[in-house]
Amino acid sequence: MTLIHMNIIMAFSMSLVGLLMYRSHLMSALLCLESMMLSLFILATLTVLNSHFTLANIMPIILLVFAACEAAIGLALLVMISNTYGTDYVQNLNLLQC
Repeated sequence: MTLIHMNIIMAFSMSLVGLLMYRSHLMSALLCLESMMLSLFILATLTVLNSHFTLANIMPIILLVFAACEAAIGLALLVMISNTYGTDYVQNLNLLQC
């Protein structure tokens, strides 16, 4: 395993630890999730480039599209919670049930 792969795995692990530590605020959790998706995107891109498998070139782009959709939904949820309750605590997510 090369140094680049180790750095990307370390970035993913640090993002996961950040998600577990700062899970009380939605904005912090969304930033950690976004950095996890970015490290997965870079790892998938490097894996596809190193394997020379041309049919898998679309996989990092699909992952990036899912990350953008996740970010848009998370930001919309953050704005809705902030406007309704004035805070971005994850505990307020239970109040959104019908």
